[in-house]
Amino acid sequence: MQNFNYFTPTRIIFGKDTEQQTGELIKAQGCKKILIHYGGQSAKKSGLLDRIKASLDNAGIAYTELGGVVPNPLLSLVYQGIDLCKKEKVDFILAVGGGSVIDSAKAIAYGVAEPDKDVWELYDRKRQAIACLPVATVLTIAAAGSEMSPSSVITKDEGGIKRGYSNDLSRPKFSILNPELTMTLPAYQTASGNADILMHTMERYFTPHDTMEITDSIAEGLLKTVMKNARILVEDPQNYEARAEIMWSGSLSHNGLTGCGGGQGDWATHMLEHELSGLFGVTHGAGLAAIWGHWARYVYKDCLPRFERFAVQVMGVTAAENAEQTALKGIEAMEDFFRSIGMPTNLSELGVNAGAEQIAEMARKCAIATNGCAGAVKPLYEQDMIAIYTAAQNA
Repeated sequence: MQNFNYFTPTRIIFGKDTEQQTGELIKAQGCKKILIHYGGQSAKKSGLLDRIKASLDNAGIAYTELGGVVPNPLLSLVYQGIDLCKKEKVDFILAVGGGSVIDSAKAIAYGVAEPDKDVWELYDRKRQAIACLPVATVLTIAAAGSEMSPSSVITKDEGGIKRGYSNDLSRPKFSILNPELTMTLPAYQTASGNADILMHTMERYFTPHDTMEITDSIAEGLLKTVMKNARILVEDPQNYEARAEIMWSGSLSHNGLTGCGGGQGDWATHMLEHELSGLFGVTHGAGLAAIWGHWARYVYKDCLPRFERFAVQVMGVTAAENAEQTALKGIEAMEDFFRSIGMPTNLSELGVNAGAEQIAEMARKCAIATNGCAGAVKPLYEQDMIAIYTAAQNA
């Protein structure tokens, strides 16, 4: 096993009506004025923003607000948020929404804390953050895990360049998780979130390193729990228990727990998808589902025991005549699961028709973003990336 450092300082407030506690929780942080950051109209139409504002008013918390976050959150809105926070003397940011809103809030928090520097330099790997405004979340989409993680992903408008940055400074002070808030999501958004949750654990699970049995058991249990409850939500989207299982799994999948002792994980599928959604604007979880099987078939021989274990322990595959056949059956079973919840398993099903030039562009950008090489299971260089994108498009 590998040495590891596990750090999860975020306080979780979980359950029905927990958003009513927002004001008191922020008051305990000792801040003077907050930014409420959110996405489109759903938070308003559902009454969630009104409930949060009432809670803040009751606690005597001053606030300003900024909406407009879109999937694959944009750097231009981050800059707008930084300017607003400076003008209003904001010292705390509350993200109300899913991973895109939280990621945008984290980027704004970095930018306000270091006002003389360009926040994009962090995502462009030109420097490291030394400060960050405190952030908290009211989660409305179970998917990204950003409510407990140190990570955020921002897209630069010019060129559609999508980059991630991780630093423990941005881990939320607290996150409010009410599963009821996810019940208004469209089925496709729910399924995409489930795919994202699965991939956060699978990126850590598929590792060339020796692992810890306890971590493997946690990861495998989480994967099976998400798949079981994702199927339930296809038939019964108002099922509170299934929503709760999924929401908590989303947080645990990306706070580091499911990778302890196994090294840093692979993350090639995520890096490949970042360029896909950066160029075509697709939903992140759906993009991951469309890419994963093609990555898996490209690399599985380099990590055969792991893929064999995944097939048997997670996907319930009966062992075949040899490890390769078992591994391939496991990959097919995961793709069958994705289809069962309405997720794509190739680029055409995702609605993408990428030509050779666009595939080459995505591979070039991915190679730049990964310093020339992505992944740990099998190091992927630019030509490997082209091969995986091409397989995903031609499937």
